[in-house]
Amino acid sequence: MSHSVKPHPSSRRPLRTPDDLIAVGLVPPEQKAALEAVAEQYATTIPPAFLDLIEQPDDPIGIQVIPSPEELLVTPEERSDPIGDDALSPVPGIVHRYADRALLKPLLICPLYCRFCFRREHVGPDGGVLDDAALEKAFEWLRTHPQIQEVILTGGDPLMLSPRRLGQIMAALSAMPHVTTIRLHSRVPVAAPERVTDALLDVLESDKAVWMAVHVNHAREMTEAARASLKRIVRRGIPLLGQSVLLRGVNDREEALEALFRSMVEVRMRPYYLHQLDPAPGTARFHVPVEEGQKLLAGLRGRVTGLAWPTYVLDIPGGYGKVPLGPDYVDGALQVRDPEGKAHTLARL
Repeated sequence: MSHSVKPHPSSRRPLRTPDDLIAVGLVPPEQKAALEAVAEQYATTIPPAFLDLIEQPDDPIGIQVIPSPEELLVTPEERSDPIGDDALSPVPGIVHRYADRALLKPLLICPLYCRFCFRREHVGPDGGVLDDAALEKAFEWLRTHPQIQEVILTGGDPLMLSPRRLGQIMAALSAMPHVTTIRLHSRVPVAAPERVTDALLDVLESDKAVWMAVHVNHAREMTEAARASLKRIVRRGIPLLGQSVLLRGVNDREEALEALFRSMVEVRMRPYYLHQLDPAPGTARFHVPVEEGQKLLAGLRGRVTGLAWPTYVLDIPGGYGKVPLGPDYVDGALQVRDPEGKAHTLARL
């Protein structure tokens, strides 16, 4: 049974602790000890923009951000680095998986901490900020690898940086002749839309192609404030891509996915990827089998415009990268083939 939500406090600070969650009725007091154990491993932040959307703790917004004792239950196929980032990091802050692009992770701080995040053991409000020396080392690696044409700013969330710091990073990347494209991955426009200021947008100006991929999982996240922040980004000439994760209890219905993808197109955001959930520790409650995901997308065929049609992908564990989960890639119910044709047996499908 859902625990009813009390009126939100007048304070607009984010909720971070079990006591904060209990105070506003998001979790029952008897869960305090269990949630303190969860907090020792995984960070919690629920910003005002998301708190205002939670009608019940187990609704499609609440379940994404409210910690649960179930997060301490780890299944055999789950792992702390499910997509193999750590093994592909030549220097701190850089992940190099594909020949022509690299990730740059200048920080591991987010506006909220999704309970299903594949980097959940690494992100948090106190960790992972590259200092000047580490950032320069990352820049030097990029400068000396001319095959890198695209740099993807992720983390954490790069829009959590100050405009000054983000501007320094954008300027350094823009000065590299071989870098043609800079992509930013962010949850800020929907989770903390007040951060999308003119000062922040000013530093995104570049002679290079700048794209932004925004993580949104449910149409209710597209509030009036979120839509306004996204429109400000579009007006600066930055194309928007939508990224979502297929999640049990959030968007695992045809109607929910249709509303989500339509809401993206309405703000000129192109649905890009619908991700199969990565097997991060303690995320089994969100798992939707691949076969079910395929049926959901098949049910949308013909109901939504092609503009609202993402690619359904799985990031194969071990750092092999993403593959589309179409009929040419899935072999039976237990194997997925990578781009080189090698079959990988997956425990959780």
